[in-house]
Formats: sequence, structure tokens, C-alpha cells
Amino acid sequence: MDKDRIVVVGGYGAVGSIICQELGYKFSGKVYAAGRSLERAERFSRETEGRVLPMRLDISRPVGPEELAGVKLVVMCVDQQDASFVRACFRSGSHYIDVSANISFLAKVEALRAEAERGGSTAVMNVGLAPGVTNLLALEAYRQLDRTEAIEITILLGLGDRHGQAAVEWTVDNLGASFEVIRQGRAETVGSFTDARLADLGGAIGRKRAYRFPFSDQRSLPITLNVPNAATRLCFDSNAVTALLAGARALGLHRLLGLKPLRSAAVACFGRVHLGSERFAVQVEAIGEKDGRAATAVYRLQGRQQSELTARCALDTSEAVYLAAMPPGVFSIEQLLDWQKMSRLNQEKLEAEVRS
Repeated sequence: MDKDRIVVVGGYGAVGSIICQELGYKFSGKVYAAGRSLERAERFSRETEGRVLPMRLDISRPVGPEELAGVKLVVMCVDQQDASFVRACFRSGSHYIDVSANISFLAKVEALRAEAERGGSTAVMNVGLAPGVTNLLALEAYRQLDRTEAIEITILLGLGDRHGQAAVEWTVDNLGASFEVIRQGRAETVGSFTDARLADLGGAIGRKRAYRFPFSDQRSLPITLNVPNAATRLCFDSNAVTALLAGARALGLHRLLGLKPLRSAAVACFGRVHLGSERFAVQVEAIGEKDGRAATAVYRLQGRQQSELTARCALDTSEAVYLAAMPPGVFSIEQLLDWQKMSRLNQEKLEAEVRS
């Protein structure tokens, strides 16, 4: 059987549906919106007039090779706890794109590099807004300097935006996370909503206090760009909400999210209560030297509805992997692509400067 199908897991969700819609126009009849609910997949398929086909797929159980027969590319838009499904993709020779930010899951997929190479599969990790756009902008900033000592990433999310269920759950579940980062070339454990830093995001947004959060770009960039330090911090458009979460972390209140009723209430609150705007902002700073002097290269991107930009990054990556011959293995997005190769993303307006 020819391998020409594209399976988007979570394909009827907030980001996955955008990916399916656009790929469905270009590869009609070859794109499948997959998930546990066949009913939702079928309803979505009807909305696309059959350009996207429905598929029931539960990745929480073992997936046999017959379910991936004919599948050339899998685009993953839901979080996973273990890499069993990714391993099944590699064994079937399917390419794999991961639209998630889970720093611990990235390590699990990286451990399967040899299996990907044996299966002839290309896996692209760190695809989306953060990580994804952040990785590509980090590469651009890095290229502006002669030597880079640190990458500092700041992400602002609007609380008025309609975030997908998976994104909301991931954010809530990581409010009290501890995770490993690279500092001065060595592994170090830090906590979410600690290690504050003021960042000037420019324009009407101005200065914001942002805190560490476990986006996976800060794990990959020290390796792919060979820099000794990388940090990714998060804030919201509401200063009060950002400060509240940092205060709750400092007081140890994040531990209460281990109680299912409180965790469910927090997810519902984030998902349904829209206190701010739909805007987002990303700033990437490469700090180092240029022409023998201290310098900082800064790239900024602002917009509205971050799900749209996440989907655009995934679409550019999906088309590149589906249509071109890529080397087998496990890669971070900036190892295979750059901003100029992203036909949708590079239409966005970037602010860039080098300060010395």
C-alpha cells in the first residue's frame, strides 16, 4: 500500500481542526481527523464536505501496525505521557510532527532516535508557537551575533483568547512543575513561576514580569545552537493573574491542584473565563558578542489568537516533511527549517534589532 495519508491526532480540536482544514484543501481525501470520538470526527468531516476524513484513534492504548498502514505523516496535537504511540509510528515508517510543549516528553522521544532512523521516519519536535516560533526566532537571533552566551525567551498569552482544552490542561498541570534546564552548560532543576525576569515586549504591551515555565524549547536550544544558557518565561496580559500565580507558587498553594476537584475547577476557570484580550507576544533575545563588543539581538512578534499561529507553524512543517525528503531521526524544528522556509510564518511582521 502506498503511504500517502496524513493523520492529525486531535484533528477536530482547536489547533488540529485548522491544520486539517488547510491540509484538506491541498490533499483532499488523504487527510484524517483522528481522535477517541468517532462522532466528533465524523461531524467535523461533514463540515469539511468530506475533504477531511474521520478516524477513531485512541493513542492511550496499544496501536497496531494495521492502524498506521498507508500513513505517511502523523501530526500530533494532544499531549502524551509516554512514547508508545511515537514508537509505533517509527516502526511503521511514518513521519511524525509533535505540536506540544511538554519538556519531559521531548526527552522520551529523543531516546527513540535510533528507532526512527531504522524505520526511515523523520520526527520534528518543538512545533507551534512556544515551542516552535520561539525556536525559529532563536535561530535568527543567534545568527546575528558572533558569539551567543544565552537565549532569553518571553511569552505573553492573552487570557481573553480561546485556548484549546489540551493547552489549558497542560498549563494548569504545570503551574507547580519542577523541570530540568541548562544553565552555564549544566543541568539544573527549576520550578514553574519562579526565577522572575522583567522583559520589555515593546509597543503598547511594555514591560512585563515573566516567570519560568516548562516549554521544551529551553531544553533543545542549548544543544542545537550550542549555547550555555536558555530560559523560557511566561506571563499573561493580566499583571494581576501573573502575580497571583507566582504568589500561589511561593506559598505552596500549587500543591492543591493535585486534588482532582480543584484541578478540574482550575481547568474550567482558565477555559471559560476570559478576563483579558486575545493578543499574544513572543520575544527572543540572543545575548553575546558582535564585532568584539557586548550585544543583544532581539526578535519580537505580536498578534492575536495564538492557536492560528500555532497551526501555521504546524502547517508549514507538515508540508515540508510530507513533500520533501528529510533525513530520518528525531530533530528539533530549527535543525531542519528556518524562518525563510516557512511560507506562512514568514508573512508575519517581525520586529528585529541588534543592541550593543
